[in-house]
Amino acid sequence: MLPPLREVIARHGLSASRALGQNFLFDAQLLARIAAIPGDLDGAEVLEVGPGPGGLTRALLAAGARVTAIERDRRCLPALAELADAYPGRLQVIEGDALEIDARALFDGAPHIVSNLPYNVGTALFVGWLSAAWLPWWRSLTLMFQREVADRIVAAPGSDAYGRLAVLAQWRATARIAMPVHRSAFTPPPKVMSAVVHLVPTEAPEGISLKTLEQLTAAAFGQRRKMLRQSLRGVAGALDALLAEGIDATRRAETVSVAEFIRVARRLDEERKPA
Repeated sequence: MLPPLREVIARHGLSASRALGQNFLFDAQLLARIAAIPGDLDGAEVLEVGPGPGGLTRALLAAGARVTAIERDRRCLPALAELADAYPGRLQVIEGDALEIDARALFDGAPHIVSNLPYNVGTALFVGWLSAAWLPWWRSLTLMFQREVADRIVAAPGSDAYGRLAVLAQWRATARIAMPVHRSAFTPPPKVMSAVVHLVPTEAPEGISLKTLEQLTAAAFGQRRKMLRQSLRGVAGALDALLAEGIDATRRAETVSVAEFIRVARRLDEERKPA
């Protein structure tokens, strides 16, 4: 029987580090709900980044997962070691910075990634996982973000939140907000609300490169209040590709759907091929 998480934290003298973007979750029922989002984890491999004292780790292990956790805060390692002892052979803890570790090399198969991400590195890690070769090395992403970032990931065209992050997330994955999480659920409470986002990869559209899509969306959303005929002026061939796809050049980036960006990027790639 594991001792309560609050007792473990008190015994090890742990407190959330603002410098590391930490906010601890104690509610066992909430953590179990998060662990259930990817589906059946019995025997599944899971990558967790920033487990801290191990609240979500407990829920993942209780769900039957085999967890590999990356933690840079060495203060938390003794608490995680106790958890590893309670679940022999089911928890591997790696000390280090997740931005510098090749997580893909840690797995033979494709893990689920389930994390209450540290706020200061969450978006960078997320973009890195989305930018990997496709079909990707992970089975699904279940990630806690600030609500503002979560809204940007799942945003639809025409909304203020819609931008490059939405296109990057949605052009070859399905993305949804699985559950909101009130700031009061954390210790210490952050200044903002949070939400758990769930993404499942799909096949990448044929005939389009990530590099071209990134170039196109960087220009379009870099001047999002301008019409496309102005914002895309610096991307060679983009305006011609836009018009060839029947997209009005007086529109603004936030009105262009993911499917339309894909069509323009595909057209650009086709026109750039050597004759």
